[in-house]
Amino acid sequence: MNYTPAQPNPLVFLIDRSQGKKTIADALKQEGAEVYVHDDLFPADTEDEHWLHEVGNRKWVVLTKDLRIRYRTSERLAVKTANIAMFTLTARDCQGSEMADIFVKALPRIARFLKKNRPLFIAKVTRRGEVSMLIDLH
Repeated sequence: MNYTPAQPNPLVFLIDRSQGKKTIADALKQEGAEVYVHDDLFPADTEDEHWLHEVGNRKWVVLTKDLRIRYRTSERLAVKTANIAMFTLTARDCQGSEMADIFVKALPRIARFLKKNRPLFIAKVTRRGEVSMLIDLH
C-alpha cells in the first residue's frame, strides 16, 4: 500500500521521541512520506512546548504515542498555540515494528482526516489504523 501525498503540499511528519528513531520513520519513508525524527532535530531534553512551536511553524504533522499529552495543560496549550495537527497511537503494548505497521496502515486515513480537519487537534490512531478526533482545540 503506497501512500501518495497530495500535491502541491505533501504532508511532513515529525515522529516524537516516545517512538524511537528508526523503525517507524523508515516504514513511513518507504511509503513515500517525508519524515523527521524528534531527536535528529532537537536535544532529547527539549521541552514539548518548544519543539511543538517549531513543528507548528513548519506546518508538520506530529505522530506520537503520548496519550497523556491531552491532560497536560501546558502541552495542550502548546498544541493549540502552535497550530498543530497531532495523531496519537492508542495501542499501549506495541513494539516499534507493530507501531510502524499501524501508522503505515493509517497513512491514507490520516491524509483524508487532514483534508477534512484544520490543525488545532489531537486525533487518535487505533491498532487497526482507524483515525478519529480525540480533542478539537478550535
